[in-house]
Formats: sequence, structure tokens, C-alpha cells
Amino acid sequence: MKAAKTLSMIGLPGMSAVLVFGFTQGDFFEDGGAILDNPWGIVSLVDLYVGFTLFSMWIAFREKNVLLTGVWILAMMILGFFAGALYVFMHLVLSKGDVLQFFLGDRKKEVLCKERNERKRSEENERKK
Repeated sequence: MKAAKTLSMIGLPGMSAVLVFGFTQGDFFEDGGAILDNPWGIVSLVDLYVGFTLFSMWIAFREKNVLLTGVWILAMMILGFFAGALYVFMHLVLSKGDVLQFFLGDRKKEVLCKERNERKRSEENERKK
């Protein structure tokens, strides 16, 4: 967890710097058009947004608050992994080293309870045999 925290801390200022650089030195629409004119630019964008979508699915799973989930997913789609690095860093800190809390978030108790119940049912079925 320490390595993930370190990487996300490095990612935040790194992403901040390249976002500022891109927006101040480039033309978003012109440069974006150039990317779309290149087949590998299209491949890169599809790859990027598949990653954003998969990461967003994890956010949607671990968050119970629909509004908060929507805000984070929107941030992912607009700010990319700047938002992802921030999300990871925040939840690494909030989880206080609890790996299950980090990965499962608000669903931790629900998932663990379901797992316990399934284990009990399985044990009961084994006893009946």
C-alpha cells in the first residue's frame, strides 16, 4: 500500500504539470483533431477510455453514494488519471492500511457478510450429505 500511495502522490503533481503544459502550450481542439487523423491516435484514445471506463467501474462498485460516484466518473472522463491518482491517494489514506477497505470501499461489510453467509450455507450442505 505504501508503494501505491507513493506512486499516486508522484502522479498528482506529474499529471498537474502535464495538464497545465498541455492547456497552456497546445490547442486542445486543433491538437485533438491531429490525434484523430492518426490511426494510432485513435487506438490510443480507445485504449485510454477503456482504461477510464474500467477504473470508473471500480469506483461505481465501491461507492454507495450515486452523486459522488457520478462526480468521480465525470472527473475521470475529463481529467483522466489525474482524478484517478487523486481518488486512489484519498482512499489509501482513508483506508488506513486496510486493503479490503481500500478495494471494496463502502461495500466491504456487505461483501464480507455475503461471503460469510455463503460459507455457512456451504458448510451446512456438507454436513447434510
